[in-house]
Amino acid sequence: MRLLIQNGRVLDPVSGLDEVCDVYVDEGRVAKIGRDLGSGEAGREAGGEDGRDLGGSDARRGNGDGGAADADVRRIDASGCWVMPGLIDLHVHLRDPGQTYKEDIATGGAAAARGGFTTILAMPNTKPPIDTPDKWNYVRFKAAAVSPVHVLQIGAMTMGQKGEKMADLEGMADAGAPAFSEDGRSVMNAALARRIFRKAAQLGIPVFDHCEDANLAGGVVHDDENADRLHLPGIPSATEDIIAARDILLAKDTGVHLHLCHISTKDSVEFLRLAKRAGVQVSGEVCPHHFTLTSDDIPSDDPNYKMNPPVRSKEDREALREGLRDGTIDCIATDHAPHSAQEKSGSMRTAPFGIVGLETAVPLAVTELVETGLLTPLQLANAMSTRPAQIANLHGMEGAGRIAEGLPADLTIVDPAEEYRIDSRTFASKGRNTPFNGRTVRGRVRYTIVDGEVVWEYRKGGAS
Repeated sequence: MRLLIQNGRVLDPVSGLDEVCDVYVDEGRVAKIGRDLGSGEAGREAGGEDGRDLGGSDARRGNGDGGAADADVRRIDASGCWVMPGLIDLHVHLRDPGQTYKEDIATGGAAAARGGFTTILAMPNTKPPIDTPDKWNYVRFKAAAVSPVHVLQIGAMTMGQKGEKMADLEGMADAGAPAFSEDGRSVMNAALARRIFRKAAQLGIPVFDHCEDANLAGGVVHDDENADRLHLPGIPSATEDIIAARDILLAKDTGVHLHLCHISTKDSVEFLRLAKRAGVQVSGEVCPHHFTLTSDDIPSDDPNYKMNPPVRSKEDREALREGLRDGTIDCIATDHAPHSAQEKSGSMRTAPFGIVGLETAVPLAVTELVETGLLTPLQLANAMSTRPAQIANLHGMEGAGRIAEGLPADLTIVDPAEEYRIDSRTFASKGRNTPFNGRTVRGRVRYTIVDGEVVWEYRKGGAS
């Protein structure tokens, strides 16, 4: 299929492109970027043999008689929209293998497409964990068969994620693992963590770090006055901060690229800032729920507000926002964590941690970060596409995080002005566990395009 995306605000953080123009896609690649590509000389350059309009409201097949475009071209009117590099989520739980009643690769991929993501990285804490090349290839081959978006599988750091023995890091790296992680827990044995970091550094693979001191875990909400109000056990900020500080020091010692997952505290932001100033190879991500909510927003003992790490104080949230604004925090990731309705009922004391996020990330980011003036649209594209591609070293995916002529056409088209209410009943994910159901937001994903193919399209009154 050929696409002509017209009159959109095209955003490419690498080149700094931020202007209203057209994007012509041919054979899965961006063939041309420019103005008025649908007519005249520009039309000939973009593929129209005699300068005719390259398309209509639907794709058309011409017969070469001059009455219609000879090529199969679909025109997309992107007026008022942002045309962004395909969004990349570094932190997703697909629950496959082992817990496919919560989510599977097909439904997780569909949720990603609906949310504007063209590439997602899946965490390894499945059942069994992804700790060998054979298990890694299970996800690879299934994703190629059933997912509309690119799915890259992260490898576990220890066998069975038990924190006792290093996993087959070299084998998974050879297979194509973009990162290693023990997400869901930390490697508490510092000596083992150091050996893993050193091996990952030798392989040139980043470590994605879930920072949680197991000796301080056990609560369900942030440890402040709201824990008392809700009569629930708290999780102190030090639970995260201790491991963040330890692992930054281990990264300095071993030379590994350390990526701090789902940062939630002001001190972790400061540790990241100081580490970068000291030249440590370190990056960090923040989740939409952490830059949007605080512990004050939890209305009651509602499991849809239970996530790990928890939403914290207003002071923490402001530090996260400032970290995004000044570039200390590199990117936005969802920590998409679907669960069944039954699991997310009852009390926060017994429900599992986690909320879904693939289908709410864009509107929350637009509403909370761009509408407030914290980030420009170009900076948002950087945080949700370009920087994630750089952090995960997606060299095998030519052009990931970019829009440029000659590169694969992974694109996300967002209408930043459309206002609506989030409705979890419409989610493509099996999970409905979100605290944002019914929230009024701005920012609608209109199209998701993977390798030049439209894999998601929003239509008023229905979607495809």
